[in-house]
Amino acid sequence: MQSRTPAARATGRPRSAAADAAILAATREALVELGWSKLTLGDVATRAGVAKTTLYRRWAGKNELVVDAVAELFDELRLPDRGSLAGDIEGVVLQFAAILVRPEARSGLMAVIAESTRDDALRERIRASIVDRQKRLVLEGRCRAQARGELPPEPDPATTSRAVDLIFDVVAGAVVHRVLVSAEPADEEWARGFTRLLLLGLRGAAEPAP
Repeated sequence: MQSRTPAARATGRPRSAAADAAILAATREALVELGWSKLTLGDVATRAGVAKTTLYRRWAGKNELVVDAVAELFDELRLPDRGSLAGDIEGVVLQFAAILVRPEARSGLMAVIAESTRDDALRERIRASIVDRQKRLVLEGRCRAQARGELPPEPDPATTSRAVDLIFDVVAGAVVHRVLVSAEPADEEWARGFTRLLLLGLRGAAEPAP
């Protein structure tokens, strides 16, 4: 099913940031208690204390609302400064895995990804709201590692952009698969092994850890 096309917003009172925050928080609460399949806009409106029409003025439908509610969880991610590129990667991987095991993230993300296989607009919303926004972590990590002398500078913006995309795909793909597909713990030992593989490649990862 394709997402309903959002109606053009009429001029008038501006959106309330407090209402938006309440709606997204209520959506996450409903995901925990009901799961994606039983979540309804009416239930979210009741929990948030707003009219159902308020939700439809802001979101095209349930899937778009869930994407934005889950996106806020990933916006909590921060790149820790552990003194080395390896330490920084391990830290953010552990944070990412901790978010993915939360029921509202697990239920919401898996559902909208499944729905997006039939909905190009929803897939683009996921990319813009979650994927592209979190690439900031890769850029920050690379800049920090370059300042430490751990990575060489890359003066070509096109090369940097391709590298950031690839690094994000590798890290996010591995953690999502580990936590949501394999349903295995992404603990410190796993994060350490994954980081070693990422930084050293297959040959380096096969060597005993120091």
